[in-house]
Amino acid sequence: MQIKILEGSFSAKEALDILTQLVHVKIRYHETKIQHLDSEEDIKMREKRIQQLQKDLYELRTYLESGKKKVNLLGSIEIR
Repeated sequence: MQIKILEGSFSAKEALDILTQLVHVKIRYHETKIQHLDSEEDIKMREKRIQQLQKDLYELRTYLESGKKKVNLLGSIEIR
């Protein structure tokens, strides 16, 4: 099963807004999970994932603010 989450042409600002919100949702998910975990290994894994998401978002912002006017976004979730 596949769910199309995002498809279309957006201004760089719109794309950054949409993708920032998506990444923040994922970060909040991991932060919530950390609050309820006892395993140090699981906590470290989630903290590492949060750091990677933050790095990816920074790189995305840099890319989109480098003069891009329009971008095409395509995002889907595949459930197996």
